[in-house]
Amino acid sequence: MELKVLFLNCTLKKSPETSNTEALINKSVSLFKEYGVESQVIRVVDHHVAFGTTSDEGNGDEWPQILAEVKKSDILIIGSPVWLGDKSSVCKMVIERIDGSTAEQDEETGQYPLYNKIGGVLVTGNEDGAKKVCADVLFSLNHSGCTIPPNSMAYWVGDAGPGPSYLEGGGDKHLFTNKNLRFLVSNTVYLAKQLKEKPITTNLHKLTEEAEQVSES
Repeated sequence: MELKVLFLNCTLKKSPETSNTEALINKSVSLFKEYGVESQVIRVVDHHVAFGTTSDEGNGDEWPQILAEVKKSDILIIGSPVWLGDKSSVCKMVIERIDGSTAEQDEETGQYPLYNKIGGVLVTGNEDGAKKVCADVLFSLNHSGCTIPPNSMAYWVGDAGPGPSYLEGGGDKHLFTNKNLRFLVSNTVYLAKQLKEKPITTNLHKLTEEAEQVSES
């Protein structure tokens, strides 16, 4: 069974500047390859992506091309650095643009484009905040239609306060990070295969009509 995983790297650094988040992503790519899964990595800041909440903001907005790759993927993983204890501004923008895709409901079922896709998150940083970023991103992906498997997050952060980042701090040798990375890869691949064979059939149009019949507003 062929599967594709798409990584959206939400670093603030444009190519070819070194990205610690991409270093963790690349390690994930190697693990997915062992499962026979094709990977694609997009560094979002290298593209002209407009702020907004629709799938196409016009005026040279390159988000539609990225969204097209999201729609072709089976697994979507967002990678973000930690800045001031939170996700990056690029990550926030990406989440807002993904949320805009929920307006593109399937005519028959009302499902969003991210239905039957698996979501995951990778985080790097040299200060605390990784668990908050993971929670925020996973909630947002789920809200937009993704299915979230167990242990679908992996991160590395240094000691409290400013310090070395993933590459400088030897994050590639950190047991907790390497363990959770393998959990993420294994569980996302497993669930992606399940949904590929037996997609979610929920009819959101029908359920919305049922809710309207018993609601006052």
